[in-house]
Amino acid sequence: MADTARIDKWLWASRIFKTRSLAANACKNGRVTINGVNVKPSHMVKIGETVSVKKPPVTYSFKILQCIEQRVGAKLIPGIYENVTDPKQYEILEMNRISGFIDRARGTGRPTKKERRSLDAFIEPAEFGFDDWDDSFDDDEF
Repeated sequence: MADTARIDKWLWASRIFKTRSLAANACKNGRVTINGVNVKPSHMVKIGETVSVKKPPVTYSFKILQCIEQRVGAKLIPGIYENVTDPKQYEILEMNRISGFIDRARGTGRPTKKERRSLDAFIEPAEFGFDDWDDSFDDDEF
């Protein structure tokens, strides 16, 4: 077991990113920080450092427990890092999931007719017409 590992390999090996190239691109684009400092893909990480990964809309934080460069099974992940993400980040993720299509992703184009109707129904709920209300209900009928 090594004392250090490349950050792009560690992010891939610890299953935070699906591929190593995605991990390297995240580092290049400033979405990966170690102890608050942006890092390059070749940066060497050590045990005990805190890695923050921005995956919009959430910023995940992980404390490194073991430096690895070879991908491991999902069952071994608890020994590789400790998830120290702020609970508020998970609330943001949940709110984003609930709101769904309100904030459309950039580049997805105009909403379809079905999406537009759903959006209108969500934003302006249908008003109930109480003038059609049948108040002739009696308990005696049952």
